[in-house]
Amino acid sequence: MDERGGFSLKPDPRPFERAAGALRVRIAAFTRGGVRTARRIAQGLAPAVRDGHMEVAVAAPERFADATAPSQGAAGGADAADKVAVDVLGDLGVWTREAFVRADALVYVGAAGIAVRAIAPHVRDKFSDPAVLSVDEAGRFVVPLLSGHVGGANEFARAIAALIGAQPVISTATDVNGKFAVDEWARRNDLRIIERSVAKRVSAALLDGEPVGFASDFPVEGPLPEGVVCAATEGGDVPAVGFCVSLDGTAQPFERTLHLIPRIAAVGVGCRKGADAMAVASTVASALQAANVPVEAVAGLGTIDVKRGEQGIAEVARALELELSFFDAESLSDVPGEFSASAFVEQTVGVDNVCERAAVACAGEGAQLVAPKTVGEGATAAVAVAPFTVRFEEERSPLASMLADAAAAVTGGRPGGAAHADASDGAGGAAAANADDQGGAR
Repeated sequence: MDERGGFSLKPDPRPFERAAGALRVRIAAFTRGGVRTARRIAQGLAPAVRDGHMEVAVAAPERFADATAPSQGAAGGADAADKVAVDVLGDLGVWTREAFVRADALVYVGAAGIAVRAIAPHVRDKFSDPAVLSVDEAGRFVVPLLSGHVGGANEFARAIAALIGAQPVISTATDVNGKFAVDEWARRNDLRIIERSVAKRVSAALLDGEPVGFASDFPVEGPLPEGVVCAATEGGDVPAVGFCVSLDGTAQPFERTLHLIPRIAAVGVGCRKGADAMAVASTVASALQAANVPVEAVAGLGTIDVKRGEQGIAEVARALELELSFFDAESLSDVPGEFSASAFVEQTVGVDNVCERAAVACAGEGAQLVAPKTVGEGATAAVAVAPFTVRFEEERSPLASMLADAAAAVTGGRPGGAAHADASDGAGGAAAANADDQGGAR
């Protein structure tokens, strides 16, 4: 995906935030005590797993995976969904390499140094790395090591700490100084960060006590955070650096502008049988250009269910890391609005227009068509945009809400309600940590 407006069929190995599917959490433990703690974490996350919001897998060296049978843990209840199997870890380097690309969060239960050495070859930057956390085997401290804001590691740390009665150890500068974190706020509001270097400059300015400007093409709710000033304020100096929420990635209200693109657009697609991915991608790009909507704003692709087997559409969705939604003819016919009609299309698939109706249906309630049917080589595409409001009030992100719900299910709504691991878990596990950790880390 290009930084501004264009895209290719080469998928981004680490998207900003996955638009669809369950969050994938991978937990590695290296000692008997560590496996107990890992299982307690996984059992605590079981409510989110049962709801389909999360996938959790635990791995450990074979001698511990075999020695510790699944048992009732912090989640309470004997439901089989709360029992956690422990896979054989194998080579930690291989496990880390695969999890770093495929998972949203990696949790290492053991010495922090194990995690640091394991992830070192794979670290890219804070905008693309998954969340990485270290939990000591006794379950006393939870330390976010990587991607605290954008990847949600800080939120994971707080939730895991609540699940097992541990202390989260948060070290990101904006958090410890009580400052606004633009990258974390962007993730909460489902905004794509375009200029990564400017995002860092915004944070640096706030930490240094410099004013940071704000501009938006959308309605705003809530007071601006401390240190953030509105660009439209009359009679005031415009800050040198600021952030702008807009679908226009070229707007420059500040000397250095961080563009934040809301993911509020959807593309409806149709195609002839067997249309290739390049034809579909080219048509999608043309429709987005006609709508003046950047690809970063697209949250989903939609089409009619009879196109479920079309590999060209599926490949474009995979390349853009987008959810692909399918609608039957009746559902598309019920979509409100005025759409171009084709008797041939209606006779063929049962509805007079696929791409326009699918775009509005996929974008959601209140969506408006902003680019009607664009005809390409064997494909059609249309673009719809949903209403959006910028919110500054302290509102939990979907990730935070999900994790908080899981923690509440475990603790009965009491923060830190879960007990610490037994002393034997910590002492016994720690006694063997040196030899076992080294063996697991090889």
